[in-house]
Amino acid sequence: MSSTQPNNPLHGLTLEAIVSRLVEHYGWEQLAGLIKINCFKVDPSVKSSLKFLRKTQWARTEVEALYVRTFSQAVASPWGS
Repeated sequence: MSSTQPNNPLHGLTLEAIVSRLVEHYGWEQLAGLIKINCFKVDPSVKSSLKFLRKTQWARTEVEALYVRTFSQAVASPWGS
């Protein structure tokens, strides 16, 4: 049996890739408005965000959920955009 996860839209993505794409799409200010965590509000950086998100499961879950909501159509499409 294969170890792929065809129903997992986050399969193969690193947390760094998720955060970077969200920042590219929304920017830090809007991202901080969507997910209320200080690492997005006070002196934000990908590095500080990753450090916090790796230790804080509820925040990581929120970030992953936002990613799926934002990019689910693009991720689910086999033809891309």
